[in-house]
Amino acid sequence: MQPDYFRPYRQAAIESILLKISLQALDSCIVTDLSVIRWLTGFSGSSARLLITQARTFLFTDFRYREQALCEVDLAEIIIPPDGFIDALASGNYPMGMVAGLQSDDITWHEASRLIDALSGKVKIVPVGSFFDEFRMIKNGIEIMKMQQAAAISEQVLDKIISMISPAVTELDLAAEITYQHKKLGADKDSFDPIVAGGPRSAMPHARPANLHFVPGEFIVLDIGCVYEGFASDQTRTVALGTVSREAKKVYHIVQTAQALGIRSAAIGMKACELDGLIRRYIDDHGYGEAFGHGLGHGVGLDVHEEPRISPKGRHELQENMVFTIEPGIYLPGKFGVRIEDTVLMTPDGAKPMQRFTKELIEL
Repeated sequence: MQPDYFRPYRQAAIESILLKISLQALDSCIVTDLSVIRWLTGFSGSSARLLITQARTFLFTDFRYREQALCEVDLAEIIIPPDGFIDALASGNYPMGMVAGLQSDDITWHEASRLIDALSGKVKIVPVGSFFDEFRMIKNGIEIMKMQQAAAISEQVLDKIISMISPAVTELDLAAEITYQHKKLGADKDSFDPIVAGGPRSAMPHARPANLHFVPGEFIVLDIGCVYEGFASDQTRTVALGTVSREAKKVYHIVQTAQALGIRSAAIGMKACELDGLIRRYIDDHGYGEAFGHGLGHGVGLDVHEEPRISPKGRHELQENMVFTIEPGIYLPGKFGVRIEDTVLMTPDGAKPMQRFTKELIEL
């Protein structure tokens, strides 16, 4: 069973969800996203659906996870349906009322169609998107502590792997070491496949590590993160092997200053798109606007990419205890790329980075 300190947060979350269900004229809600299910119940298995009603909450999983569910879940009734989740709902043994919301963010059309057909004439299914985001975006103290620990682990890993960089080492070597060190230092796993990209490949924001040796005089982008007790970290640094060109140093300084400006400017009540626009204008004013093609950042929590999105389309206002990244980048195809990223906690006193690793240019 999960430690008692998580229980009141989960109870409060379920109560908030029940109120929203009622306000939207729903009788129940079917949850399909495993991260939301873990947030509400503590269940960390890879197969589950959750039914929330005003009277009861049911967690549906399969035989493989029966014992795990019994250990992890105490705020939902655990159901192991012999013929699967859809048949269980169609049986009528789990009252859903007349109208049920179906979380539409994380379900295939095939499964949704089968569910609608199975309940036809019994329950009206209404798709609901982004239903839980407003609640998940605001982290509680325990979630914040776990993300801070995840960040601390990745900082140790970053320190170890940078010292390994040399012409004798490949991107794949470093990526494998990142994964190994994360687990050795207590992480559950990587929060995403590590990005290790040297030279012209550093201009690919999501480059996959290749069996290529590092070359003196080139940048190396290192984007890493881990999961600690379910919660993610995310961090990027760009380092140089030897001395890089004057242009490369100029671009590095622009990105470094832009990232610092983003951290300094973030404030409660500011719209996410406003923060993105401020940094986008700074980079554009320095002549590299077209080379910054992704959003400034994204929320972090049980998922390494979640709301709020700090982008031109980011609709949310920044609020206390939101956790998100600030990660401007400039990418020059055929030459190099630079990205610097921290995960920050939004507080009344501004955005506080969870990472402390230097952002001064390291020339190895």
